[in-house]
Amino acid sequence: MLRRRTVLLAAPAIVASSSLGAAETVKVGVMFPLTGNSAASGQEAKAAVEVATDIINSGHPDLKGLTVGTSPGLPGLHGAKLDPLYVDHRGDPSMAQALAQKMITNDRVAALFGAYQSSCAMTATAVGERYGVPFVVADSVAANITGRGFKYTFRVTPIATNFADNYMQFLHDQVKAGRKVTDVAVVNENTDYGSSVGDAIAAEAVKQGFPVSIRIPYSANGPDVTAQVLQLKQKNPSVALFVSYASDAILFMRTMKTLDYLPPMIVGDSSGFSDPSFLPAVGAISQGLVNRSVWSKGAPGSLSYGVNAIYQAKTGHELDDVSGRVMQAFFVLADALNRAASTDPKKVQAALKATNMPKSAMFVGYKGVRFDDTGQNVESATYLTQLQGKDYVTVWPDDAAAAKVSWPMKGWR
Repeated sequence: MLRRRTVLLAAPAIVASSSLGAAETVKVGVMFPLTGNSAASGQEAKAAVEVATDIINSGHPDLKGLTVGTSPGLPGLHGAKLDPLYVDHRGDPSMAQALAQKMITNDRVAALFGAYQSSCAMTATAVGERYGVPFVVADSVAANITGRGFKYTFRVTPIATNFADNYMQFLHDQVKAGRKVTDVAVVNENTDYGSSVGDAIAAEAVKQGFPVSIRIPYSANGPDVTAQVLQLKQKNPSVALFVSYASDAILFMRTMKTLDYLPPMIVGDSSGFSDPSFLPAVGAISQGLVNRSVWSKGAPGSLSYGVNAIYQAKTGHELDDVSGRVMQAFFVLADALNRAASTDPKKVQAALKATNMPKSAMFVGYKGVRFDDTGQNVESATYLTQLQGKDYVTVWPDDAAAAKVSWPMKGWR
């Protein structure tokens, strides 16, 4: 059984100690939305950290390629075990800010990790910067998280500009294959995540010759999207690109079915379309939807296949985009802690800055991990998947594809 410890609020104290004995543990503050609208993704992210921690603490010599986790604990810290402290920020940026401060000052964590919603990552990383404690961003993609000159923020995931370019390259390939793509619509929720990714997609579409016929920002917490779907129906774009969380992604699909409108293709920007609640709710009416994902199981014997087998045995289901990105990022943090041979945040920060992990250590679709001066991983990359039947299958790029693209999407028809 995996160890589950959740910390809600703690009282003030100070930063982590710098040396460890063999029996001690390394505290890491882990923050995700464990309740609220994005709870399913938050719980999935938490499970990913739990499985990663179990692999690293127990040791799996069969997982060839990992830089930590093939032997028990962190060798650079005399075999010390990782001790994640989980907190629930509920998708509230103010709560994320307060929890980050509490974990630093009271629990004396060596590093912070999270945080799913970009708005929460924005406030929590600012706290880490102020206290000089590294924050490894696993999955929050708003461009400005690493655009503020911070020295203690390190983001492993691809970001909005990477995704935007991938989407346009995918559309170019569809045009080459004889599909009609004359314009795109961008539909985005209006927080930091949706606005920044929507901006990047719209700018890249224009740059690469795909006119944006309509841009539709909306509130993710709104009870009705009829007006937005009617706007889409009026423009009838070749492709609609959605930047949505779970509840709104589900609401859009249900509303489109009610109004009997379906664009030739929908491309989802992961998040809500990768949320564990999406496919059970609307998978049957979303057939052919394209979604980004860094995850592909790979062939038997591969590192990705082996890691997935362990994850599935412990959770009952396979890795996906959210859990894959989170789990890979947690291994990056563990690798830095191991190389730092210390829990001194300044030494951990220096180790993160010097990170140069090869593709052979990746079990998701990254080319490796190497941070630029802003703290962004310059080796990040993503796949595109398509809902075909009950699951998403990788369809792009060709060298990673497990199936052919089906165009147009079928939806409920």
